Amino acid sequence: MPKRILFTPAYFYRLDEKQWRNQQPYPPYATILAAAYLRDAGFEVQLFDSNLQTSPQQIKQQLADFKPHYVVVFDDSFNYLSKMCLTVMRAACFELIHYSKEAGCKVLVNSSDATDHPDMYLEYGADIVIKGEGELTLHELMVTDCTALETCLGIAYLQDGKLITNAKRTVLTELDQLPQPAWDLVDIHAYKQIWLQAHGYFSLNIATTRGCPFKCNWCAKPIYGNRYNSRSPLAVADELKLLMNEFGATHFWVCDDIFGLKPGWVESFVLLLREAALKPRFKIQCRADLLLKENTIQHLVSAGLDEVWMGAESGSQQVLDAMDKGTKVEQIYEATRLLKKHGVKVCFFLQYGYLGETSNDIDKTLNMVKELMPHDIGISVSYPLPGTVFHEKVKTQLQAKKNWTDSDDLAMLYQATYSQQFYKQLHRYTHTVFRKQKSIFYTKHMFSKTKIDKQQIKLAVKLPYYWLTEILSAYKLKSLQ
Repeated sequence: MPKRILFTPAYFYRLDEKQWRNQQPYPPYATILAAAYLRDAGFEVQLFDSNLQTSPQQIKQQLADFKPHYVVVFDDSFNYLSKMCLTVMRAACFELIHYSKEAGCKVLVNSSDATDHPDMYLEYGADIVIKGEGELTLHELMVTDCTALETCLGIAYLQDGKLITNAKRTVLTELDQLPQPAWDLVDIHAYKQIWLQAHGYFSLNIATTRGCPFKCNWCAKPIYGNRYNSRSPLAVADELKLLMNEFGATHFWVCDDIFGLKPGWVESFVLLLREAALKPRFKIQCRADLLLKENTIQHLVSAGLDEVWMGAESGSQQVLDAMDKGTKVEQIYEATRLLKKHGVKVCFFLQYGYLGETSNDIDKTLNMVKELMPHDIGISVSYPLPGTVFHEKVKTQLQAKKNWTDSDDLAMLYQATYSQQFYKQLHRYTHTVFRKQKSIFYTKHMFSKTKIDKQQIKLAVKLPYYWLTEILSAYKLKSLQ
């Protein structure tokens, strides 16, 4: 009789209030990929999709019904929030471990946080922590029924109360060895309903690559490392065909750290989409310098590029250099203008509070937002992730609070140039400046031939409010400086 394995991601989307307000949930891609891999190997699998659950306690019913031999907490490695280890998610994971052990299951955990802190998870009751990329290690553990831990690469476990950490396992380079994710395990209708009600279209997530070869010194890569491996264009096109034809998805978040880096990949992908008569829209993450490579933007637009989240980080070259970002402010400006020219929505990730940042650096970032007027912005303060150069620089300053509670926390975990209250106010002020600039733009275009939607009209009529709010917010920011 095959072993029964219950997979669950440790991320509870509904427990992160900021994310739940956005109403943009995505299925746990890495988890259902691992489940598909084990199912193809002959194991019986089910999914407890924690994303849409309100409490870890809800796993108890499935534990009672399915009676799994193993519970595998296989966190979504394609979700940047997993890297940050929000304490609300760590606590939820510990609850999952507790209920699983209570049901008599062996518990295996594979996540960024468990990779960084295996002792915490093992001491709480997990039997094995899978460090780094998980599918091959998990398969070996299941085949041996977890009886050959000494020889299994890429794991940590306790032996007589002592932490044992085995050597690393080499990452997969041929990603087409993996099957398509087990989409049939997901309640697709539940996701689709949320998207249609909140946004009027249905978006799903796909991954085309693993890893990132760039070395920004604040960015951690605990699962896939400083490598870059890609699926074939054909495998991705086949998955898109399934998701569009079977589930009615029209929009996709390509959840790679970097999309389209491999030479010739996007061009081949475009041809396959045309042959299959597929016209998806994509949201991707990319770097300004990569977008400026020859014909990159044109090829991405041909593939269906709708929105780019660019890791701009700062409008100050001094800050970008301190981060080892490897990009120029001029590239951010040029890439943004070219993308907008092609009708692509350009969004910025911005980061405040990096070591040595001055008021002049902050002004340069604010000016960049005003001048380029991105479609959207995501603002954070610098977050010291374990294993990074940045973390090493500030680790002696880290106090009892070493993680944010949720993604809206924005706590300064080390001593920056200004106070925590200053950066929280700067976060609000930047959003106010951003909204005012958009309001000015839409007010100018309200009576022109340019078509604007209801949301844009709403922004335009709120211009007096944003103007006043910016003045008040600037005054408060100045008092905190």
